[in-house]
Amino acid sequence: MVAGLLSAAVGVALLGRVEAGSPLTTVTSSRTTKQPTRIASSASRRGRPRPGEDGPGTLTVCPGPCQTRDVPVCLHEVAGGEGAVDETVDRTGDAPSPDTVRDRALRRAHEHAATWLHSLGDRPVPARVDADTVADALGRELPDGPAEAADVVDLLASAGEPGLTAMPSGRFFGFVTGGSHPAALAADWLVSVWDQNAILRKVTPAVAAVEEVAAGWLLELLGLPGGCGVGFVTGATAANFTGIAAGRDELLRRAGWDPVRGLAGGPPLRVVAGRERHDSVELALRYAGLPRPELVDVDREGRVVPGALREALDASPAVPTLLLLQAGNLHSGAFDPFEACVGLAHEYGAWVHVDGAFGLWAAASPSHAHLTAGVEAADSWATDAHKTLNVPYDCGIAVVRDPAALTAAMGGHGDYLIADAAGDAIDRVPEMSRRARGVPVWAALRAMGRSGVAQMVDRMCAQARTFADAIGTIEGAEILNDVVLTQVCAAFGDDDRTQGVVARMLRDGTAWTSGSRWHGRAVLRLSVSNAATTDDDVHRTLEALRRAVAEPQP
Repeated sequence: MVAGLLSAAVGVALLGRVEAGSPLTTVTSSRTTKQPTRIASSASRRGRPRPGEDGPGTLTVCPGPCQTRDVPVCLHEVAGGEGAVDETVDRTGDAPSPDTVRDRALRRAHEHAATWLHSLGDRPVPARVDADTVADALGRELPDGPAEAADVVDLLASAGEPGLTAMPSGRFFGFVTGGSHPAALAADWLVSVWDQNAILRKVTPAVAAVEEVAAGWLLELLGLPGGCGVGFVTGATAANFTGIAAGRDELLRRAGWDPVRGLAGGPPLRVVAGRERHDSVELALRYAGLPRPELVDVDREGRVVPGALREALDASPAVPTLLLLQAGNLHSGAFDPFEACVGLAHEYGAWVHVDGAFGLWAAASPSHAHLTAGVEAADSWATDAHKTLNVPYDCGIAVVRDPAALTAAMGGHGDYLIADAAGDAIDRVPEMSRRARGVPVWAALRAMGRSGVAQMVDRMCAQARTFADAIGTIEGAEILNDVVLTQVCAAFGDDDRTQGVVARMLRDGTAWTSGSRWHGRAVLRLSVSNAATTDDDVHRTLEALRRAVAEPQP
């Protein structure tokens, strides 16, 4: 399925202007052979299997009149055919045109991509070599002259492949790292091909429209107020920074200070957070020029204790305060009690920002939405679409209740830019150059729909509970958290034994489960966040874990 959709995406990228034919979709050329010529792919000539031999189409040299600029031959893609042309054939004797060079490189990239994707079901999850080995294979010295683009792609793929960790595999549970939905992955390829600097609505109307539609769908799915400002940023850290910066500036304005004057000489701001906040929010605070947070007590699952929060707010009620809450604890998956904490913070005039990198997506599931009750009353939110939603990396989402506050913190227009009265993406993100990151989000949401997203969230949660239930039956194992979402933390006795199990799991290679520390103990942590994870992946991982536990400790 993935390879088929990628074939379609790459077909658009390679073939450009097309003319519907029967049964072929035709790209035509002004300089042609007299008869259609089917040629073997370069993959076959190199003795490697062609990707997608069980389905993707055949590319055939076309005898028709050419409508494609500077391409000396034309190619058809026939769904379900045999074989695939890997390279454009130049029968004119001329040097390859820029289009031909590009098309060869893109076809080669598609070949390598399909090979990688088809390998994920069986390959060991950890990388087989280290970074230095890959660097040596690539060659460390800068070449004196140019190289063929397709050859560069081949070198990158062949040198890099042994050093790739199978993060898109259904058996990677080391971090909250989602896979890529086929529609989102193919759409991301188109984003690169379209090459739009997606900051100005009037300049790039197509991607602006896609991102605006996606933003509306996100607010609806996540149960957030309509009309919020939404920015597509690089990841959850940038999304946290964006929301925190909007809150910082608004708190300064309320205190009578113009943020454009900077922080020096302005009123002091304080930040309050639970003891188990994620490290990324501290990075975001640093970027925003704000101090480390004052930490309040949490319960055994890492949830902020409302009574402790009230004491902290009472300690300095006149100081403008930013409160950081979280939807989805790193270890337990737990959610702060939003209904109690948000209302309490607003009594003191605080700005409430919610780090919901992966947990905010619980709101999209009727079975798990209760975990986010009250989150909609906050002032800003951060999440990451590459986690639970399963789109490619580089897709954080920053949401701010007051669009004007977001624009005031992020907006900037030069005289040479073409502003739109409806607002531009440049007003909602830190960058002045950016990919159309919202396009893969739109593709994932359009492909799954409301029910598909809910089912995906429910399936991940069910698989996490399956892990917890099964691990609980292993002698000496202990589940340390209440499994409410997708996170499972387990210990296998003392720290040395637990760390030994973690090390043996990585050495086995069947799956990736990472080690961490929680509540002063070494733990093995599983994060279920890939929609590609199957019940068989869960079974194989559990079997590997049983082997690791049974192996004698050295």
